[in-house]
Amino acid sequence: MEIKILGPGCSKCVKAEELVRQVVAEEGITADIEKVTDIMKIAGYGVFGTPAVVIDGEVKSSGKIPRKEDIKSWIKK
Repeated sequence: MEIKILGPGCSKCVKAEELVRQVVAEEGITADIEKVTDIMKIAGYGVFGTPAVVIDGEVKSSGKIPRKEDIKSWIKK
């Protein structure tokens, strides 16, 4: 599983990354987690509101900090 956290590094982006890492650890999921701060790469996903969470190429959330429950539902297959 590949998870990308999109955002320039604001406090909300940092919190979103912390939550994703926490849920992945709690659920025992193996995932590559990458922080993307390049504005052009972020725009390439069609995202104009950060933070955003992209899982396996699909934008799951943008413009807000996702809830832990939502992250859990996204990573469980």
